[in-house]
Formats: sequence, C-alpha cells, structure tokens
Amino acid sequence: MNSQSKKIITRLPPSPTGNLHVGTARTALFNYIFAKQNSGEMLFRFEDTDRERSKKEFEDNILEGLEWLGIDFDKSKMFKQSERSDLYKEYLEKMIAEDKAYVSKETEVKEGGRSEVIRFKNPNKKVVFEDSVRGKIEIDTTDLGDFIIAKSLEEPLYHLTVVVDDFEIGVTHVIRGDDGLSNTPRQILIQEAVGAPTPKYTHLPLVLASDRSKLSKRHGAVSVDEYRKMGYLPEAIVNYLMLLGWNPGTDQEIFTTKELIEQFDLNKIQKGGAIFSLEKLGWVNKEHIKKMSDEDFKQKVLEFLPEEITNLNGYSDDKFNKILPVIKERIEKFEDVKIMEEEGELVYYFENPEYEKEKLVWKEDGPDVAIKHLNKIIEMLDEIDNLTAENVKEKLWDYASEEGRGSVLWPMRYSLSGKDRSPDPFTLAGILGKEETINRLKLALEKLN
Repeated sequence: MNSQSKKIITRLPPSPTGNLHVGTARTALFNYIFAKQNSGEMLFRFEDTDRERSKKEFEDNILEGLEWLGIDFDKSKMFKQSERSDLYKEYLEKMIAEDKAYVSKETEVKEGGRSEVIRFKNPNKKVVFEDSVRGKIEIDTTDLGDFIIAKSLEEPLYHLTVVVDDFEIGVTHVIRGDDGLSNTPRQILIQEAVGAPTPKYTHLPLVLASDRSKLSKRHGAVSVDEYRKMGYLPEAIVNYLMLLGWNPGTDQEIFTTKELIEQFDLNKIQKGGAIFSLEKLGWVNKEHIKKMSDEDFKQKVLEFLPEEITNLNGYSDDKFNKILPVIKERIEKFEDVKIMEEEGELVYYFENPEYEKEKLVWKEDGPDVAIKHLNKIIEMLDEIDNLTAENVKEKLWDYASEEGRGSVLWPMRYSLSGKDRSPDPFTLAGILGKEETINRLKLALEKLN
C-alpha cells in the first residue's frame, strides 16, 4: 500500500455506462490541464463495478473521445475496478479485523436485497476539509450512520473502491463535479480508517442547460461524439468546456490548449452552475475555424461535402477552392456544409441554375429594364482582362449606383445563382470566371426575351 508522493496526480474515473458526456469531458480537461500545468500526471481508471450497465462499446467511446480532444494519459497505468477485487477484499478484511467495519445482519431485507452487508463503523465525528471552490467545509457525519461499503467481501461499493484506488495510485488532487460533494465526508472517514491522506478537493459547478436544470438528452446533444459528428473542432470544444465555470479574469475567450495550460487557475473556478450555450459554442467554433490553414479547412469541408456536389458534371477542384472562402464565412460547424448543399447553396457554382424568368426582374422594374442592364453588364465584363470579384465591383459599381443598385445587381446575381439569397454578384462572378459568368447572363437574356 503506497504512501502519497509529492508529484501532483489527478485522476479521471468515468463509469462506462454511456458515451462520453460533455460534463465528463469538462472534468477530464480540468484534471488534465491542472496536472500538465504543474508537471504532474492525470491517471485513468474505469469505475465499472456496475456490471450490468458497463459495456465495452462505452469504454471505447470514452477513450476515443478523450483522444480526439487531445487528452493524453499513460495507457499502461490505466485499470478497471472490476479487475481489482482482491485488492478491495484485502482492505475490507483489514478494516473488519481492526473493528473499523463489520458484517451487518440486516433485519429489514427489501426485495432483491442482502441479509448480510459490510458496514463502515462511523466514529460520528465532524469532518473538516478545504475545497478550492467553496473554501472550508465542516460536516457532522453522525447523521450518516454506519453506511454500507460492500455487499460482501467480493462486492465492494463506490465509497470504498474510490478511496482505495486514489490511495494506491497516490492521487493528490480530486477535481470532480459538485454532485460529488456529498460523497466527500464518507470518503474522508474511510481515508482516515485505512491510513490514507486526504487529497485536495475541487468541486466544479455542474454544467447546466439554459433552464438551469442538469444538462441531459432532452436538451439536445450531450455526448462529445455527437458534437464531433456535427463538425465541431476538438480545439473549440476544449476551449468552450474550459470556460464553463472558469474565467481567466481577462477579456480573452479564444484559447489554444497550450494557452489554457499556461493561464488556468484552480482558484478562479466559479461557484455557480455553468450554462451550456449552443450559440456560444458555435461562436467559439467559428473563431477556431477562422484560424485554420486553407489546406486543413479544405480537407475538413471535403469530409462533410455530400457526394451529390462532387458528382456534378461541372465540379472541379479549382472552382471548389474558389468557393472555400464563401463556405468559411457561412458556416459555424462543418455539418453546415451539408445544410448548404440541401438548401441548394452550392449546386449553382457547378451547374446552371434553374429559375423562373419573372424572378430576374427587380421589384417594380419591367423586363425591359433587366434586359437593358444585363446587356450593359455583359458589355462591361467583356472589357475586363483579369476577372476577379474586386475588378468586377470596381467596373460595375458606379454604373449600379447611377442606375439603381437593385435594378442592376439583382438581375445579375439572380442570373448567376438562381437564388433569393446568395453571395453578392461580384463574388459569384469571381468564382465562376469570365466565360461562365457571361454565358449565364446571356441565358438570362434569352429567358427574358
């Protein structure tokens, strides 16, 4: 049985009874970043004593999610509680021998219950501990009674296993959700009984939904996997989750993991519950998208770009590269690329749009006005040697201002996109190129004529 080392050691002990929850991911990050900041280590274990609900698929999901977020730990030190029954039995036997626990004959046996359990012999004392968020906490443990720590020597329960595991691996700091605060007095009593030092506690405010209830599936996506599939970036998820309940005390909101490790302060964690806002996450994600290199952004868009677009006859890599800045401006998460495709916001770059000719006419104008302006635009575009969005705007802007911007630019934009909402006609012309732009304007004239 180990004595505590001075090296800072935190731990992450998820139960593999579901996919990696954003709340668990946030707890993992606080443990990981605090340990990294102090040249320490975060150790990992699966608390899988609930045999019926613990599943291999959830273990895999949790490990993959942590890896995706960039949370690395020494896999060789990872363990499962289900593999440590002999160790827990050793502690139980010693506690019983020292009269710190006892086999209790249960007089009231509920359906499915045990006639015998192992109870901790409560010394009925006041427990005092320091929490880095809530300060000094004092609790009278008398009301807890002699609480159950195992169903049998082979079936230990949570309060015992967590104390034994933390002691054995030398945990110095327990950073967990404040729903674990009520467990602390029991665990301190067991620590004292087995000769384990009490770690430093930090109880994080819970992650809450907008209605201030605990975040659950009824509020939408709650697993890291779901956000990954929606096209959020791992660095944005890390950034946002760290801001739930912690504030650096500055105006900075966008952080790299390296910056978080440098600036994180355990003493700046807030007491109140942290509201999970999808809007704020979207903003943080967009800020991280802006920082991506062109090549990384392109590869990520291609992951989410539906085959319907790449299969179009007019699709080309060159044209795709030209629309990437438009996509970057429009999306908050990469799943939005699919939404753009579904709403017809991508197809018109690669094939002629279909539309009713009446749509080409601006408000109260007649078809003759649209025809006049389209002819003039073609004439002016013909004079441009190097057609770019900037050159087109420079060439047409004065004419559009004199004749009425709506009257001039609406029929041009509609000819090119066939949509009520699309990028401006200069951007469209720059992407489509001179030949394609003029061809589409001529097609519009044919419809109007």
